[in-house]
Amino acid sequence: MTNEMFRNVDVLIIGGGAAGLMAAITAARNGAKTVVLEHKEKTGKKILSTGNGKCNYTNEEQGISYYRGEDPSFVVPVFEQFGFKETIDFFEEIGVMPRVKKGYYYPASEQASAILDVLRLEANFLRVEEVCNCEILRIWHEKNQFSVNTNIGNYATNSLIFATGLLAAPKTGSDGSAFPYIESFGHHMIDIVPALVPLQGKQAFFKNLAGIRAEVQASLFVENTQICTERGELQLTDYGVSGIPIFQLSRFATKALKKEERVHILLDFMPDLPEDKVAELLENRFYKKEQKKTRVECLIGLFPRKLSEVFLKEAEIELDNRPEKILSNQIHVLAKQIKALRVDVIGSRTYEQAQVCAGGIDTKEISPNTMESKLIKGLFFAGEIVDIDGMCGGYNLQWAWSSGYVAGLHAANNSRMEKK
Repeated sequence: MTNEMFRNVDVLIIGGGAAGLMAAITAARNGAKTVVLEHKEKTGKKILSTGNGKCNYTNEEQGISYYRGEDPSFVVPVFEQFGFKETIDFFEEIGVMPRVKKGYYYPASEQASAILDVLRLEANFLRVEEVCNCEILRIWHEKNQFSVNTNIGNYATNSLIFATGLLAAPKTGSDGSAFPYIESFGHHMIDIVPALVPLQGKQAFFKNLAGIRAEVQASLFVENTQICTERGELQLTDYGVSGIPIFQLSRFATKALKKEERVHILLDFMPDLPEDKVAELLENRFYKKEQKKTRVECLIGLFPRKLSEVFLKEAEIELDNRPEKILSNQIHVLAKQIKALRVDVIGSRTYEQAQVCAGGIDTKEISPNTMESKLIKGLFFAGEIVDIDGMCGGYNLQWAWSSGYVAGLHAANNSRMEKK
């Protein structure tokens, strides 16, 4: 192909999600002629599903501890350029007033569409071109220039940004189709697994517990070593466990399962009481004078009946006998089940049910100051495609905004320098 058959642009972005749109806006604000290539029919589809449709777009609590990856400290130079305060200021500037709930930031309308709408409006105002239904056919690099063939047209640029995401929620566009092009430039992927995802348990009792919710403390163990603990509302399902505390643990579980390591979770259904106090509470209920209730009925008011039945069965206590016949040692076994119900984790739900993925491009191969590849000049990355993932609570979107800003800024600077 001749050069005349390629459109020259300053910054070309592959992927029109949160990170891609932020990169495009930032590049355009810095004088770069910018084009976004998106293979879905519209940019930003994944944004619409965040925060249960309300879009928790950041969180006032920030720090390395909220981000994961082989090297979580990679986020520090990125956030120093565009962090929480800059995010709030940016969205207020383009029209989003925040509604704050316990440090979680949502648009005042509590509609994720508001975030997407203002991003697309700002990009349009800056004359960012969005090319949708676009399939990449070929990418190559020669003499500091990237050439990109697509089903719609061909592009040439000195600054190329990959903001394609990984594999979570593939219907919104993150399907891994960009991986071969990234790897062709010599970059390596840290193992990709679902994160912020429900987990599957081995135990048969889950079939009877679907729909039950409870405040718990969940502790994750890998090869019998405790890795982390989270507290919050657990959701029991017919296949295993879900809810915020499970999401927070899940990336460590899926990483371990990928290595074929043994994983289990201990669920504490009375996290505010030590085990001896739980046993004392049970004794008071079971040994009450003139007790007329069955053993399972004695637990009414503490737990849902189906959950009480599981505790008793796991403690090998018959359900319907009179409680006064329970031995003291059995009560302590029951208390232990309530404080540490074991779930053997055998898998997770699929990428379709995952909010994000763990893994991605090895951060050792990327400059945290610019988001530019250390291997190929002019090649940049932003968002989930990089081996950084956040906890629940707006952290993954904060990473998208921050990394998108830094990539867009330095891609525009690189294009400007190449023109001189």
